[in-house]
Amino acid sequence: MKNILVTGAGGFIGSHLTELLVAEGYQVKAFVHYNSWNKWGWLDSSPVRNKIQVVTGDIRDYDSVFAAMQGCDTVFHLAALIGIPYSYVSPQAYIKTNIDGTYNVLQAARLLNIEKLMVTSTSETYGTAQYVPIDENHPMVGQSPYSATKIGADQLSVSYFKSFDLPVKIVRPFNTYGPRQSARAIIPTVSTQILNGSRSLKLGNLTPTRDLTFVKDTAKGFLEIAKADGLYGEITNIGMSEEITIGNLVKLIANIIGTEVEIIADEQRIRPDKSEVERLFCNNTKIKASTNWTPDYTLETGLAETIGWIRENMSYFKSDIYNV
Repeated sequence: MKNILVTGAGGFIGSHLTELLVAEGYQVKAFVHYNSWNKWGWLDSSPVRNKIQVVTGDIRDYDSVFAAMQGCDTVFHLAALIGIPYSYVSPQAYIKTNIDGTYNVLQAARLLNIEKLMVTSTSETYGTAQYVPIDENHPMVGQSPYSATKIGADQLSVSYFKSFDLPVKIVRPFNTYGPRQSARAIIPTVSTQILNGSRSLKLGNLTPTRDLTFVKDTAKGFLEIAKADGLYGEITNIGMSEEITIGNLVKLIANIIGTEVEIIADEQRIRPDKSEVERLFCNNTKIKASTNWTPDYTLETGLAETIGWIRENMSYFKSDIYNV
């Protein structure tokens, strides 16, 4: 890998991955969403902003995707719509971004003879665990429009490997958290409410479990999967193989901040019954056996760093508003 393109480079995971790749000495081109303000997302304030080439475009537009990928040998495709609640509001937006956008990357990679393509999946594609821990052979169930579009993108990627021998690897992170995460996610939601002085938190369902990985460890997982000799045409999980309920996660966050809270059920924050993914618990045997990946952060150390960052960047958040 010499010349790397990262789509969605201005986003949460994408910006951390971009920084890691630069630190490792790679030449990086960052593909960010075109806007009239020429904003680069989190890369605007990144220490690597002057060490990368930034190109703007739209992942839904084949022409801009094809142009951005020229001259690259490796592509990390992270651009996507990821908010589950908004996928209930506008499923078509997710189809166009997550499925059509992935097609654009796959087809351009095929025509440009890209040597290595990493497509980003999500543990949401598994739906509620039918057995635990969840390995890569677990059935995929689209319990939300978001997860359905990611399943479609994953299967399209597999088809390009099988049909055209495209060197694609599918990276399936479990729940990633850390600095720069969107305001609608559970950890920023809880942390900002507490840090703003609230002791009564508005939350949704507290019983689901999640397997949480700090964003820097997730980025390391992407790179290690890319560097591995095999894994082409395959799915590889990134996760800690640990689970925690949302309720216990809230208590842990409050304890780190140093306060006690009560929880108020907020109906608008609760997913439709059949759409709620009740349990996610990662089997990370494959990534540990196939790569050199080992996480650097525990949940406690990752949360401490995350909460510290949120505390210093409260101006980004509107904790009194529910972010769909």
